Amino acid sequence: MPDRRFSTRLVFGAAPLCLLLAGCADTAAPPPPAASESSLYRSMAAPGASLDAAAARDMISLYRRNNGLGGLTLDPGLMEQARAQAQTMAARDKLSHELSGSLTARLNGAGFQKSAAVENVSAGYDTMAEVFSGWRQSPSHNANLLAPGMKRMGVAAAYNPKTRYKVFWALVMAN
Repeated sequence: MPDRRFSTRLVFGAAPLCLLLAGCADTAAPPPPAASESSLYRSMAAPGASLDAAAARDMISLYRRNNGLGGLTLDPGLMEQARAQAQTMAARDKLSHELSGSLTARLNGAGFQKSAAVENVSAGYDTMAEVFSGWRQSPSHNANLLAPGMKRMGVAAAYNPKTRYKVFWALVMAN
């Protein structure tokens, strides 16, 4: 079952305060993020947003090492597979592993040499930190994060403001 994030927040009594503060609002753009701010918290819900794949790899590899498994390296071919999957889901506004064929069929079609591969997809999370947290909390997605023997990975996010979830994610790992 795909991970989907829905968030509903109710705020009571905030309208008068918001109206009062609206007159004091500064219309200047917010400052750029501090150099020390982790790219894992960079929102992908913006045109031209760029995912820091190396930081994502480091986070996932650390999680795997903390669970007695080996780390991962970024693989250009798996990066392309993840990018294509995320973009296809965003273009079709649909969360699915099967939009362009099964993972096995897609990897075989691209000529990958592997005997095992896993894929996580998700939508509605704005940052890599959020989607990683969602994957860890989902038993099936967490099992993929901790799949033994995985050595290579590709990860991607695709943004489409005209869709329900806005940001679509794909992680592909193979041995």
